[in-house]
Amino acid sequence: VQLVESGGGEVRPGGSLRLSCAASGFTFDGHAIGWFRLAPGKEREGVSAINNIDGKTYYAANAQGRFPISIDNAKNTVYLQMTDLAPEDTAVYYCAATLSTWDRFIYTGWGEYTLYDHWGQGTQVTVSS
Repeated sequence: VQLVESGGGEVRPGGSLRLSCAASGFTFDGHAIGWFRLAPGKEREGVSAINNIDGKTYYAANAQGRFPISIDNAKNTVYLQMTDLAPEDTAVYYCAATLSTWDRFIYTGWGEYTLYDHWGQGTQVTVSS
């Protein structure tokens, strides 16, 4: 199983990036996928998730309305469209997939990183003027 993130880079405040997470050896169909980020000196933070079982999406408060998440099952790829980026969004962004059941996903909560079984290597996002 391999998850590969791409699309990171350096942008100015207010800019946009689209992150992609492509899977091999694993199908996103029927599973939930999350995006997390890790900034220097901070704890890992859940950004967004999509439950491919029921199609529902989940967002952290600081991502709501700015970072829509989507999935293309035909391409087995999840996207995070990041808009209106700010310096505080600077971090390494990781995608992760969970094998959990729908019940466990709901009970545990999408932002709990221990819920996720497979992780990508991360892609750096830097927002700087």
